[in-house]
Amino acid sequence: MVTKRYAALLSPTHWAETIFNFFYVLVQHVIIWLFKPPPPPGPDYPKNPKGRIAVIGAGLTGVSSAAHAIAHGFDVVIYEQGDSVGGIWAHVNKTSGLQLNSLLYRFHPAVLWSTSFPQRDEILKEIRRIWKEYQLESRTRFNTPVKSVRRVKGTGERLQADPSGSQSRWIINDGEDGEFDAVVATVGTCGEPLRIKFPGLPSSDGDASDSGKDGKHEGKEEGEVYEGEVIHSSELDDAALEGKRVLVIGSGASGVEAVETALSLGAKECVMVARDDKWIIPRNMIVDTLISAQPFGREMPLSFIWEKIVAWWNYRGAPELVPARAGLFEGTPIVNDEFIGHVRSGKCQYVRADIECFTKGGVRVKVRGREAKPGEGKEEKEYTGDVVVLATGFKKPTIDFFKDEVFPEGYDRPNLYLQNFATEDWSILATNSAYQNAIGTV
Repeated sequence: MVTKRYAALLSPTHWAETIFNFFYVLVQHVIIWLFKPPPPPGPDYPKNPKGRIAVIGAGLTGVSSAAHAIAHGFDVVIYEQGDSVGGIWAHVNKTSGLQLNSLLYRFHPAVLWSTSFPQRDEILKEIRRIWKEYQLESRTRFNTPVKSVRRVKGTGERLQADPSGSQSRWIINDGEDGEFDAVVATVGTCGEPLRIKFPGLPSSDGDASDSGKDGKHEGKEEGEVYEGEVIHSSELDDAALEGKRVLVIGSGASGVEAVETALSLGAKECVMVARDDKWIIPRNMIVDTLISAQPFGREMPLSFIWEKIVAWWNYRGAPELVPARAGLFEGTPIVNDEFIGHVRSGKCQYVRADIECFTKGGVRVKVRGREAKPGEGKEEKEYTGDVVVLATGFKKPTIDFFKDEVFPEGYDRPNLYLQNFATEDWSILATNSAYQNAIGTV
């Protein structure tokens, strides 16, 4: 044991990682020294604010936005419907981590990461540290869901008469915090866990979900309901999976992380039921940066070059997992180095299939080939499992608390990642609340 320990300390790999981590942290200290805005000297700062800003959501983006605002002389109030900061990061498993290199994912100049791909606990720690350092504790209203954002009477008319003049002023809910000069909606793109009701899954009240009358399901025996445990992928930390066979429903980032978490908790085997194939790219800062630097931001005639490189690099030994119908730049890829290895080793079985229904002991599906589209499955199979993990993502939070017309009729949030101003009023900003699908646009 001692010999192995000394061998590990003397190995070139160990010293290469140590040197890399040293320079990784050193570079971040330089960034902090150059770009970090000075924190407020005390909780009463600023005495004479340049304006007042309401921030909706105390997640990573909300804390970052509020910290920037107060550092530049604005007074802020953060509204959070929950009882803690962190947003979605406070509601995912501890194995969940960044999907791009942390040197690129600097949500605030004061952030100091210890690794290239930090996981949940470190991310939450940095969010909370900045929240405290920038005197945001007293400015945060916990357990306060925003139900309405209304324009103060009269300001809309002034704005229409002179768009370059006075901006609108806003009140949140009943106006208990006074008027605001601007509102930043940072509700993000992930809200409550999304639990899709497949036929045969037990509902919360014990009845079969998505069923017809009297609990009957098309093509199933009357009353047949899955008898194992059903959990959402965000609830895996406390799951008892030792020696169990786990059925993971979903092939996105949540599904990949669910497989890794389940195996780390002692699961005997995982079966992933995939409706759509997702590209999985390596955890490599240089490669990922080059991929995301594609200037056109969408699938192009030469995109196949990067697809060939990723297939050679990340899919060695498992070419059957390479997506056949989706291009690399047509969706959001998953950054991961371990999942394909679990498939290669037999710890995870990857099944392209359309779900028919759940049975007492598992799930009945129609298996598809690699080239087939969803809905084209023909071969019917049943996969048994002790636990079903719904890796079905999260509901998208709404921004219907805006009671005034700040978006034109028929407007839908665009396919952007970072931010966009309301089309009808520049004092409304949606930061990280517009994202739908993209690759590395951070």
